[in-house]
Amino acid sequence: MSFAPPRRPDGPPPVRRRSPLLITVVVLAAVVAALIFLATFWTEVLWFTQVGFANVIWTQWIARAVLFVVAFLIMGAAVFSSFTIGYRSRPVYAPSTPEQATLDQYREAVEPLRKIVTYAGPVVIAFFAGVAASSQWRTVLLALNGQSFGQSDPEFGIDIGFYVFTLPVVRFAVSFFMAVVVISAIAAVVTHYLYGGLRIGALPAGMSRTTTAARIHLAVLGAVLMLLIAANYWLDRYSILTNSNERYDGASYTDVHAVIPSKEILMGVAVLVAALFVAAAFRDTWRLPAIGVGLMVVSAIAIGGIYPSIVQRFQVDPNAQSLEAPYIQRNIDATLEAFAIDEIESQQYDATTEVTAGQLRDDAATTASVRLLDPQVVSPSFRQLQQNKQFYNFTENLSVDRYEIDGESRDTVIAVRELNLDGLGERNWTVDHTVYTHGFGVVAAYGNQPGPDGQPAFFEGGIPTQGALTDMFSDGYEPRIYFSPEAPTYSIVGAPEDVDPWELDYQADDEGGRQVLYQFPTDEVSAGPEIGTFVQKLLYALKFGDEQIFFSDRVTEASQILYDRDPQERVAKVAPWLTLDNKVYPAVVDGRVKWIVDAYTTTDAYPYSTAAPMQEATTDSLTLAAQGVPVDLPPEVNYIRNSVKATVDAYDGTVTLYAWDEEDPLLQAWSQVFPDSLQPISEISGDLMSHVRYPEDFFKVQRTLLERYHVTDAVQLFSGSDEWRTPEDPVAASDAAASKQPPYYLTLQMPGQDESAFSLTSTFIPGGNTDREILTGYLAADADAGSAEGEVAEGYGTLRLLELPRDATVPGPGQVQNNFNSNPTISEQLNILGRGDSVVVRGNQLTLPVGGGLLYVQPVYIQSAEGTQFPLLRRVLVAFGDQTGYAETLDEALDQVFGGDSGVQAGDADEAETDVPTDVPTDEITDPAAEPTAEPEDPETPAETEEPAETEAPAAPTGDAQARLNAALADANEALTDGQTALERGDWTAYGEAQERLQTALEQALAAEEELEG
Repeated sequence: MSFAPPRRPDGPPPVRRRSPLLITVVVLAAVVAALIFLATFWTEVLWFTQVGFANVIWTQWIARAVLFVVAFLIMGAAVFSSFTIGYRSRPVYAPSTPEQATLDQYREAVEPLRKIVTYAGPVVIAFFAGVAASSQWRTVLLALNGQSFGQSDPEFGIDIGFYVFTLPVVRFAVSFFMAVVVISAIAAVVTHYLYGGLRIGALPAGMSRTTTAARIHLAVLGAVLMLLIAANYWLDRYSILTNSNERYDGASYTDVHAVIPSKEILMGVAVLVAALFVAAAFRDTWRLPAIGVGLMVVSAIAIGGIYPSIVQRFQVDPNAQSLEAPYIQRNIDATLEAFAIDEIESQQYDATTEVTAGQLRDDAATTASVRLLDPQVVSPSFRQLQQNKQFYNFTENLSVDRYEIDGESRDTVIAVRELNLDGLGERNWTVDHTVYTHGFGVVAAYGNQPGPDGQPAFFEGGIPTQGALTDMFSDGYEPRIYFSPEAPTYSIVGAPEDVDPWELDYQADDEGGRQVLYQFPTDEVSAGPEIGTFVQKLLYALKFGDEQIFFSDRVTEASQILYDRDPQERVAKVAPWLTLDNKVYPAVVDGRVKWIVDAYTTTDAYPYSTAAPMQEATTDSLTLAAQGVPVDLPPEVNYIRNSVKATVDAYDGTVTLYAWDEEDPLLQAWSQVFPDSLQPISEISGDLMSHVRYPEDFFKVQRTLLERYHVTDAVQLFSGSDEWRTPEDPVAASDAAASKQPPYYLTLQMPGQDESAFSLTSTFIPGGNTDREILTGYLAADADAGSAEGEVAEGYGTLRLLELPRDATVPGPGQVQNNFNSNPTISEQLNILGRGDSVVVRGNQLTLPVGGGLLYVQPVYIQSAEGTQFPLLRRVLVAFGDQTGYAETLDEALDQVFGGDSGVQAGDADEAETDVPTDVPTDEITDPAAEPTAEPEDPETPAETEEPAETEAPAAPTGDAQARLNAALADANEALTDGQTALERGDWTAYGEAQERLQTALEQALAAEEELEG
């Protein structure tokens, strides 16, 4: 029986149909991926275009893309070539050895995946190489636009621009190609070994370990790697000039006379080994390159390691001071230049600690300007008295500025009334993003003069805004604050013309509480990207993860979306090449509220300059107490310039960058990279110029360097006998970690100055292993840029350093604070004021070089212990030498210190009137230190007595504990007044009697207080 073979069906085989579901899933995934990409990419393009800095994002992305592609192609091609050459040059007949028998099994296992590995492997490796290369876009763009510094390094005589611009990109290129060669060599070795071109195990006599193709391939890679190592040794010679040594940075004697020559020798050895690898390509032996590699390793250990150690140990260490002095001097000169402290005006200041009557007569302008309003303390007072509504707020750290009021420049504490959505009771998307969109106005108070009952003396505030700043401009200034540090993540503004406004401007208390609404004029002003189209709504809904943007009727064709509203964030985005100051401050300029941001160009490649850790140098008690996240700072810099002043308009978000230091080579380079980003300094208006100030972080870095580099003699710096440090903040919270005292803005006249100027100041105390708190130095930077349009004042930025004699014992901030705390009269009175329902808050301790010595001033505030809390200025502490004063006003406290007459009138001699309304009526503000004011009657004391009949203290008042406490406080106030009167007329007998009565009254008050506390 036979069976016919089955017949094949006629025609071609049936085509497999792809699943419609799979196609749908793939298409949807591609659409979603595209939308997510556009939501990230295109919204950024829209934002940069609206701000006017589209060239920044395109330049940055194009540079990244080019670097990615170049690195991707180089790495991918090199690794792919190694795989391909290794496979194609494999021997047809591999020798029969146990090793090859084992490899046959691996080859069979790998063969199905060979093509995937050959193609996918290089792609994956190349992708990571491209990502790494793209991150170097700043380095590459700077190199392509490098500038000359006009100065040469002291060792090689090369312009410093080579180290800052060229050397980093060359080192990156060498390192990248070394990585390419190493990875390619690994791929070549694995492939040749797997397919028999390279044999490692035992071989029959006369058999080569490599095929000719494998030998040439590996030898060429080895030779290229050795040449790259030689190039690296050559570049190391230059990089040594930025090395950090134990005591100073830059090339030392050992580096110059041992390390640099050893690098040159090792470079020659590497070139020789490269030649041996080339020779090995033509000879069937690896002996020569193996010997060469061994020689290079031995040379690296002996010449590169042992020899410099011998020179250091036996030649330098015994004669370090004389041998290292020239190189320390190089470090000193480079550091002073790199941190702009080379032209500091230093002078000896023989500060006196003795006091005499009328001693401050020559410092009347400085004394009258002493700032008593502490911007880090009075924020709650601003909040309680000027917040107006719960949906407004003020930052915790207010700003110090100066304004011309009635023809006189006045130090000012100023704050912006920002929007605070957390203060709202009921919230929804419409309210959060379309109704409450902006803050309103600024609040400003005199810095040197308190108002009624110790509250700030406001000269600008209220809603609608009123006061001196509003009156400066004929139509007032634009008070609406759409852009600020605490602004919401995003707001949507604008509406069609035929629609009633819905943005809340403010609530008019004087008109029945009606709401005043506002409509942002999007047809006239561009403050954010448009969001009216279907695609724009969809993209921004994806960007913020909020579907309401897409579905809300309030998002119309007239709408704009405002985001990235923090001034620092906006400047950082449009100028990613700048390092920003931690502090941004507001100013009313040309009828608008402007945020002013200081920005720096920095590098860590300046030869011989000492590297300063930015984060450590700029951290003090205020930055530690700040709630916000500090700006991104480079780890270390050895060159810094305040090259840019930036402003952000609080109304429309306009960002303007002004080229402040046009001679800075780094700024010149970046100006070529982003040619349309910077405005010349000539474009700065006179009004804006009057609010530009010397930046805090720049000053902090400079004072950190001056702790050592106030010494400019190499031998003295080497000995380390005169190192300083910045004192700890004496009024920082006791439970906080030790932190530096922050610098303070003051208007003062330094010794040698013709007139007073707005300045930034700091002090120094002995460094090293000592806890002495005597003053060794006082530093002030002229922070006043003048008020001329496009022209900086001649003295702006001048650093003046007062160096106190080494044997002087002028108290430092810590000693002064100890004197305040340990003074029996002061401490007891403050303890009484801080008991019960009151809390004593000590303000910043200011230091002023007046009267031939150093004057310390510290305001003292009192606030409620519970409930509504806001500090009011009640007392002022003053110290000069070891003399202390304590009174209700600075004027009185100065007279106490200087023999009854300081010779000047302080700013608070006359109480200022608050020119704007406050939320709390003045008559509701009470002084815990002044209650009660009624004096108890003593029937045994005559009604009218010029002088007390006896020096005996009055008997303790009778009655319950609270009455006795009130009476004792009244007696204490009376004794203080009598003592002050006696001091003024020089009646020391009456003054001593008053002090005895004061002591008795304080003891009675303490006893009554203890009884009340049970």
